[in-house]
Amino acid sequence: MDFVDWLSWFDAADYEFARQVLQRGVAALFFVAFLSSLNQFPALLGERGLLPAPDYLAGFSRLRRPTLFRWGYSDGLLRGVCATGLVVSALLVAGVPQLGPPWVPLIAFLALWLLYMSIVNVGQTFYGFGWEMLLLEAGFTVAFLGSDQTDPPRSILILIAWLVFRLEFGAGMIKIRGGREWRDLTALYYHHETQPMPGPLSRQAHLLPKPFHRVEVVGNHFAQLVVPFLLFAPQPVGSAAAAIIIATQLWLVASGNFAWLNWIAIVLAFAAVSDPVAHAVLPVIPLDWHPGTPETPLWWLAFTLTATALLLALSYQPLRNLFSRRQLMNASFNRWQLVNAYGAFGTVTKERIEIVVSGTLDDDPDDSSDWREYGFKGKPGDVRRVPRQWAPYHLRLDWLMWFLPLRTVHEEWFYAFLGKLLEADRTTLRLLRHDPFDGGAPRWVRVRRYHYRFATRAEFRASGNRWMRAFLSEPIPPLSLRRSQGRQG
Repeated sequence: MDFVDWLSWFDAADYEFARQVLQRGVAALFFVAFLSSLNQFPALLGERGLLPAPDYLAGFSRLRRPTLFRWGYSDGLLRGVCATGLVVSALLVAGVPQLGPPWVPLIAFLALWLLYMSIVNVGQTFYGFGWEMLLLEAGFTVAFLGSDQTDPPRSILILIAWLVFRLEFGAGMIKIRGGREWRDLTALYYHHETQPMPGPLSRQAHLLPKPFHRVEVVGNHFAQLVVPFLLFAPQPVGSAAAAIIIATQLWLVASGNFAWLNWIAIVLAFAAVSDPVAHAVLPVIPLDWHPGTPETPLWWLAFTLTATALLLALSYQPLRNLFSRRQLMNASFNRWQLVNAYGAFGTVTKERIEIVVSGTLDDDPDDSSDWREYGFKGKPGDVRRVPRQWAPYHLRLDWLMWFLPLRTVHEEWFYAFLGKLLEADRTTLRLLRHDPFDGGAPRWVRVRRYHYRFATRAEFRASGNRWMRAFLSEPIPPLSLRRSQGRQG
């Protein structure tokens, strides 16, 4: 293959639609991520947060976790980082940097990657989710897709398909190696009900016949263990594989709330969709986006091939991990969080245990006191309330509330949260859907465990309840402000 033939292979002129979706879609998810951080980080991790970032940075290893906050944290700086990220991501969604030379969107995406990595690396447990590193890796890789002045580089499209492969196949292998429920096809008997944050259609999905749930599991295994290999097949097979992944992810979007995990999988899958296939499905999509696109500059070719070589070199450990008996889930093998290992729900929780927090104004509380429950935005509480659709927005406090009964309620951040409720801290209360004291401070708070399950159709008709719940225990008895402060110390 001479240089001209190589250059014609490198320039994927028939994947312009894929580039448009990848660049604008990943930028849109960065916008959501920065918006989520702007609204929640100060309350959770700010100067007076539940796990203050300044305290964390005091014992921070600057060599291991790159962050702009290494020289000091302030809520004002955090807001500045988020505001910058929102502006840059909005410009990319609008396609403005893509109008210039290829180095302009490159710098824009690398800026998003660095800004958001700075947040993630001081986010502690509130940012310990696999989709954080997934967004970072996607942002770095998409940065090398170029601009409207060049054709999309085929090597980068292949690397994005490789990212989708690791995401899907890794999740499939985690399930096969995980709980028996994935192998005996019963996992979806429970998942819709016990998933971290149900959506408005989750109850209806749960109430579908059990044979349908078994078909769901078979479909999941096919989509995650077979289809990812076809992403690298010639067209139109590659586009068909992407369509299957997109369809299965849309079902997950409809039946639950997983922040931007499903949405980024959908966006990245378009790396395998060619313009002719997209045009055949939707004729409004043009076949020739930029007539007369100039030949790719040699400097950009060299730059992109260098990035390709770097990401390929970093792929060794994630590739080994996919076929390892001790497969890691949501793990990074380097400090820059590039070419990571992914996977989720290797086991499915069989019962839903919810932590319910309530407060009272009584001086000497007991079970007969006027206990009023705090309402969260996403996690179940009020048994009559229809769960809302929040994804791709990420409610970090609600997600960690789901993990509490699986671990322990005696976590540092949770006691700090109870202390903030006793102080009626306005920043913390804004994270909640319902404050039963309308900004006032309760004298006591308590924590109870309940078993929740979706109401059957008959139970709903009789009671109007969408959830049925039963009291289990009281892991944290009534707690006053003085006792809360003592416990945190």
